[in-house]
Formats: sequence, structure tokens, C-alpha cells
Amino acid sequence: MRRRTIWITAGAAAALVLAAATVPLLGGAGPTRADAAATPSPTVASAPAVPAVDPATLAALPEARYSAVIGGLMPFDRTVTSDTVFQLRADAPLFGAARTEPVARFAASDFLRQPTTVVGLRRDGDWELVLTPARQQLPSAAGGAGAPAQTAAWVPAASLREVSTPRARVVISTKDQSVSIVGPTGAVTKRFGAGVGTADTPTPTGVTGYLEQRYVDPTQGTGDHPIQLTSLHSSAADEPYGGHDGGLIGIHWNATDSGAVSHGCVRLDAEAVAAVNALPLGTLVTVE
Repeated sequence: MRRRTIWITAGAAAALVLAAATVPLLGGAGPTRADAAATPSPTVASAPAVPAVDPATLAALPEARYSAVIGGLMPFDRTVTSDTVFQLRADAPLFGAARTEPVARFAASDFLRQPTTVVGLRRDGDWELVLTPARQQLPSAAGGAGAPAQTAAWVPAASLREVSTPRARVVISTKDQSVSIVGPTGAVTKRFGAGVGTADTPTPTGVTGYLEQRYVDPTQGTGDHPIQLTSLHSSAADEPYGGHDGGLIGIHWNATDSGAVSHGCVRLDAEAVAAVNALPLGTLVTVE
């Protein structure tokens, strides 16, 4: 079984190809969306005002990136079926449930020096509830209960610029060991067999993340098939793949693409990887 050092050298390869990148080892009020009831928002009479955050304070905040662990983020253990995709006008502060003090920073560019993809779930006054690619807690600190696989935070809506929102989503079934592409009407348009996590390093279930980024690294045995990074992380182990990638859950090609065979990632054949690769960044990924 191939160990998931894939992310370590994949990140390094990305840094070489994109010379400026540093890859570690591995607006305004709007209506509430239909799935607002499924989001972990606090119960308030009205949305609080957005606090001012000066540039020095913003720069000092930890970046909510794939390898970060930030306790002030909100666990997000729900499944949703619709979103709105944004990019950032500039670096933006992220707030926890109280929305009084910033807890992290969203960088306008991601680790590949491309515009950061932001997935919004709910508008509340001058705020947008968004998913983040960082962890809230490590599994080793969760006392055996399992760490959240996905996080959320509030961001000032004025920081966001709406872009095209995907019309399809990805649904992964660990029980059926399959990956489905579901269209806007809820109908399955494509379905593929998949390899999923073992009992000791399971693929997290009952949660929705998103396609965060992708790149090709032929040195890692995936050939010319792009590695699909999701915003999800392992709930069972800090680094189940033996690297330093934050326990990311990826979707990628592997010759062994069926059964409970991985450290949590989802393994696909070439046709299935191509189908997922055709989907835009920001596409929702639900694991059942």
C-alpha cells in the first residue's frame, strides 16, 4: 500500500514549478440561503457589526491554510447541498461564533499563489459564513472522540467577490465505496467505484467540504492525473500518512482503487479522476 507521502513531495514540486510559492512539506446584506438551518450559526436577534481590524493585527493572525490548526474556528459537521463561491478582494479576517475578535486570516492567494477559493454557505447582514481549509483541533487532542474534519468561520462580506458557483457536487459513499457526481436537480450524472479509508484510518463521514485546489505531480506515481485537494482532514489521526500535510483528505488516482485500502484519501481510476478534475474549484464534496 502506498503511504501518503504524496502530499509532501507534491507540495515541493508545486513550489519548484511556481517559484514564488511556499508549500510546506508534505458584498453587503443578502437573503438567507435555503440551507441556512443546517449551518452552525449562533442565535442572535440581528447580525453584529463587523469590527475594524487594522492591517498590523490582520497580518499577525494565523493563516487558515490546509496545514494549520486554529482553535477559534468553528467545527462544521454537517452536510449541505448548495453554496456560493467567492474570491477575496484582499487578505481578510476570520471570526468565530461570537464575531467579536478575529481568530485567523484568509490569504487572498493560496499556497500555489492562485486566488483563494472561498465557499460561502449563508449571508447574515454584513457577514458570510464560509468553510475553511484549516483544522480546529488535532485528533490527538480530542480524547478519542474524533476531531472535526471540516471547519467554518465568519468573514466580512465586503471582503468577498462572487465568482461562478458550481452547479454539480461530489458525493462519496464509504459504504458503497463509490464517488458520484450529482447534478443541480439531485440526479446522479456519473458514478465510479472508489478506494476509501481503512477501519484504522477512515475517510471522515457525515460532513461536507469542497475542492480546494489541484495540481499534477508525476513523481508521486499518479502519472498525469491531477491530485484533487479537498478542505477535509482526517478525524482519526494527526498525520495518518506519515508526512506533514495536516492529514488532508485528497481524491487521486491509484492503481488500487477499490476497497478499504487508504489512509483516508479517496482513490479513483483515470476516468473518475478526469471527471472530478473537470469540476471547478469550490465544488462541494460530501462524504456519507
